[in-house]
Amino acid sequence: MPVVELAARLEKFENELAQARELVSVDDPELAAEARAEVSRLAADIDALEQRLTPMLLPRDPLDDRNAIVELRAGTGGDEAALFAADLFRMYARYCERNGLRIEILSMADGTLGGIKEVIFKVTGDSPYGQLKWESGVHRVQRVPATESQGRIHTSAATVAVLPEAEEVDVRIEDKDLRIDVFRSSGPGGQSVNTTDSAVRITHLPTGLVVSQQDQKSQLQNKIKAMEVLRARLLDLRVQEQQQQRARMRRSQVGSGDRSEKIRTYNYPQSRVTDHRIGWTTHDLQGFVDGDIGALMEALKLAEVEEQLGEPV
Repeated sequence: MPVVELAARLEKFENELAQARELVSVDDPELAAEARAEVSRLAADIDALEQRLTPMLLPRDPLDDRNAIVELRAGTGGDEAALFAADLFRMYARYCERNGLRIEILSMADGTLGGIKEVIFKVTGDSPYGQLKWESGVHRVQRVPATESQGRIHTSAATVAVLPEAEEVDVRIEDKDLRIDVFRSSGPGGQSVNTTDSAVRITHLPTGLVVSQQDQKSQLQNKIKAMEVLRARLLDLRVQEQQQQRARMRRSQVGSGDRSEKIRTYNYPQSRVTDHRIGWTTHDLQGFVDGDIGALMEALKLAEVEEQLGEPV
């Protein structure tokens, strides 16, 4: 068992460290110098082991193993925001591909110039929600748009919401709480999509949540996909309420979970990505937007662990 093995190794290193410290003050200069080097090495090894062991001792979020429903939308910035949203979608697609996760697009609305106004996709595989849950929030980009002739830097934004996929038992939805409207699909999809009332809009009356789905070929398929997104949003509302209650009791390092919170800035002129929640920065912007975001995911996970350890029992 990894926890037992790590704990045994940690105990061994701590015993060796205690022995090495006793030798630091001996009269033999050569032996003392060797002992000081050993103390430094063992202290670093112990610190690394503790960082690996601590998360294993904390209770796991039961939602981490769920599939993730990711909603990505262009924010302020017009065409440039849509292009940035497309960049973020490619970033997540490449991260998922490298980490054995699979993406299924539920709906997509294209923007101009190759951008994306909105895309909703499901991620499946090994702990999808646990891997991506910290991505929720406002992502800001600073760069010179392709359409900018004067070379001026513009600031645009896109919003990301990562929701745990809900199961039937998580959220009970009464028929009387739903209003379902059907309408004719618009946009690409062929004659079979555009000439029938296959698109579906579902309104959850108690919360006012509205989900529209038109990418599937039949009304039934669109209704199934729309209900999948609606259940995820309703479960997310419940999770958000719990997080807000906890946030009132302590300051969150990783973030309050507020969808309007600016979490990250992508600065192209300086090739810099900064996550504002934990002060993490990399100057390999191109690698980051190419899907190399694992180091930040680990840093956010560690910040959450430290936050939990600091909470009153």
